[in-house]
Amino acid sequence: MGDLTEKQKMLKGLEYFPSDKSLQLDRANAKRLCQQFNQFDIDDRKGSRKIIKTLFGHCAGAWIEPNLYCDYGYNISTGKNFYANHGLVILDAAPVTFGDDVMLAPGVLISTATHPLDVTKRNKGIETAKPITIGNSVWIGMGAKILEGVTIGDQAVIAAGAVVNKNVAPKTLVGGVPARVIKTIST
Repeated sequence: MGDLTEKQKMLKGLEYFPSDKSLQLDRANAKRLCQQFNQFDIDDRKGSRKIIKTLFGHCAGAWIEPNLYCDYGYNISTGKNFYANHGLVILDAAPVTFGDDVMLAPGVLISTATHPLDVTKRNKGIETAKPITIGNSVWIGMGAKILEGVTIGDQAVIAAGAVVNKNVAPKTLVGGVPARVIKTIST
């Protein structure tokens, strides 16, 4: 594993050093693009969408309200009809994949990154990251937090303020800290 770059380690879900120069440059580029997006004239939606298509690894169609913040951008993939309200934060050290028709309320935080429990490793600055997958027709409520390694099934609903640290089955409403099943959604 010694031949891998820190970026390759990060993308494989291995321990890596985010202080690596190339990762710092990638984050700086993403932050510049986020800053440009956040400062775009509200009447220039075409220009702001162009920035999102440049920033994200894949974007089938997205409407995002400013302000948006992410770490790398290239690990984010959206399906069709993606909508995010104000204040979206995506810490995308691992892939974050959104299906079609996903809606995010204001203040949603999605984080693939985590730090080791071992204090020696943590103090050295080591991180790991695990992918997050959000299915089709998912609604994530205001201020919800989605943590590393979580998969959210199709048509699930995440209640406002929930902290999701485990997978969510399709057609399920979850809420609370940590998030627990409230009910199955019947259609």
